[in-house]
Amino acid sequence: MVLEKNCRVLPKIAATENLLKEYLAKELDITPKSIHAIHILKRSIDARQRMVFVNLQIRIFIDEKPKEERVFLPTYKDVSQAKKQVIVVGAGPGGLFAALRLIELGIKPIVVERGKDISERKKDIALISTSHKVDADSNYCFGEGGAGAFSDGKLYTRSKKRGNVDKILQVLCYHGASHSILIDAHPHIGTDKLPSVIKNMRETILSYGGEVYFETRMDDLLIQHNQVKGVVTNTGQTFLGNVLLATGHSARDVYRLLQHKEVAIEAKGIAVGVRLEHPQALIDQLQYHSKDGRGEYLPAAEYSYVTQVADRGVYSFCMCPGGFVVPSASAPNQVVVNGMSPSSRGSVWANAGMVVEIRPEDLPQYAEYKEFSVMRFQEDMENLAYVNGGSKQTAPAQRMTDYVRKKVSYDLPASSYTPGIVSSPLHFWLPEQINERLREGFKTFGRWSNGFLTPDAILLGVETRTSSPIRILRDRETCEHVSIKGLYPCGEGAGYAGGIVSAAIDGEKCAESVLMQF
Repeated sequence: MVLEKNCRVLPKIAATENLLKEYLAKELDITPKSIHAIHILKRSIDARQRMVFVNLQIRIFIDEKPKEERVFLPTYKDVSQAKKQVIVVGAGPGGLFAALRLIELGIKPIVVERGKDISERKKDIALISTSHKVDADSNYCFGEGGAGAFSDGKLYTRSKKRGNVDKILQVLCYHGASHSILIDAHPHIGTDKLPSVIKNMRETILSYGGEVYFETRMDDLLIQHNQVKGVVTNTGQTFLGNVLLATGHSARDVYRLLQHKEVAIEAKGIAVGVRLEHPQALIDQLQYHSKDGRGEYLPAAEYSYVTQVADRGVYSFCMCPGGFVVPSASAPNQVVVNGMSPSSRGSVWANAGMVVEIRPEDLPQYAEYKEFSVMRFQEDMENLAYVNGGSKQTAPAQRMTDYVRKKVSYDLPASSYTPGIVSSPLHFWLPEQINERLREGFKTFGRWSNGFLTPDAILLGVETRTSSPIRILRDRETCEHVSIKGLYPCGEGAGYAGGIVSAAIDGEKCAESVLMQF
């Protein structure tokens, strides 16, 4: 007999197979020996009350052994000789999943990526910390895998209405991700594991006849009579075909090219603020309601906060338990911070973006820049952080309590940010529309969780790459640009996704739309 059951158990029971078997046997009034196997289908932590529980959805095999479960196998086709081809610009999650879906549909993808492959990209990323050198085409934002490759690999999304989330997770598992991502409520691959998954995805594209070109930046978009004909790259190569544009939220040169080519775009709201770093042990104590922290059976604790201050959202973003703050500038003379965690989530720090909602109408002083108003504001914030951080990749920083009290921090606690931090009065040089909302937000979060607002936490500036400051206009149903035929704006950089999974879903959606237009 096979039963499926939902149960709520203590962390020790959830983590120990024998204890879980004993618990279930008692619940079902059977002997533990009659339970031949337990398969966990879904798992989440409930830490809302003083006593922490783990919610499990499980499949129990009673007096029978489990049958071999069918493993998801994508139906990829050999497209090496396919007559239909699509140029996929960008090898982030949107571009990679679009390419794989095109192969499933029998269409040959030609992937052009401005950055380097995942292995070479690591070397350039290391130079940001050691030499404060930012390669404009190979950094935390650009290169194989996109911005998500070295910023955690979190797979939680609220975009379930947009497409098949399970399909995206299964494709990642097929390419080497842990099957735990199919189980956990907040799935996470880890920055140390994700590069090999991305490399395997590239190998799949190549093995089925697709093409991938690195260090190949799109420098021009060929358009005739409002119809895309292809792209011209910095290598001198021209690739002809419909174009699926998945260049990510930091490709500012692409936005400027589109404006020059009279491709319709518009300013889009973003969120701007800081990266907040706490000792992970403190977050464990607060979230698990115990002075002993997470103990032996619980993972590094996460948090999520959101409030409204003066009609704008103030919220935590991209929370990284047991993680590190990383330098995410994509050009010289910028300082941008982001967060990531390894699969173990084993560092002594916890960090999250703490950001304020910014809409185009909030920036009247940038109105002259029209479609680029929010992007220009974003650039100015990054330039300010660079200057106030010492004109290197060192980040301007301030103790959390000093920021709220508008005081200079005369010393700073240790930080995970490897390029280094310098004391800076963020409360003075950040715009007041951000400062006043962040201060009130921090006070609110401190009331909700006593101890969260602490001098042991520091703010690092600035967190600006929360989403694209531009939306490339497309038809809601066909995903084709509203006026340029054959152009398919895709993913986070086009303003239609936020994060790995939603970008991947959008990539698949755009690939399917391309097929309909052939």
